[in-house]
Amino acid sequence: MLNALAVFVGGGLGSLCRYCLSLFLPSSNIGFPIATLMANVCACFVLGYLTNYLLRDNLSDHWKLLLGTGFCGGFSTFSTFSKETLALSQVGLTMWAVVYLILSLVLGVLAVFFGIYLANVKH
Repeated sequence: MLNALAVFVGGGLGSLCRYCLSLFLPSSNIGFPIATLMANVCACFVLGYLTNYLLRDNLSDHWKLLLGTGFCGGFSTFSTFSKETLALSQVGLTMWAVVYLILSLVLGVLAVFFGIYLANVKH
């Protein structure tokens, strides 16, 4: 029961942070979804850092679930990314859809890498 509560609380906090980010980073004039891109890249960085840091420092499963599964899961959004990619394509902005797709993938993987790297350097 505590595991489910940890995921619930973390997911709520992550979703709230994503919502706040969308208020401060509205889409560009052409509708490029910068807020979703930033949320997903930030969540990748945090998950990379947490994965390395939390596994090494043996924090409780509750913290791992709250921060990793809950917060990062609530903060990132694959469904919105997918919908926005399709929407860009449907309105004739196929080049921007491809740019968004590539940026999301490349920056996401790099963010996980740098999160893991930073967690290693810190210890």
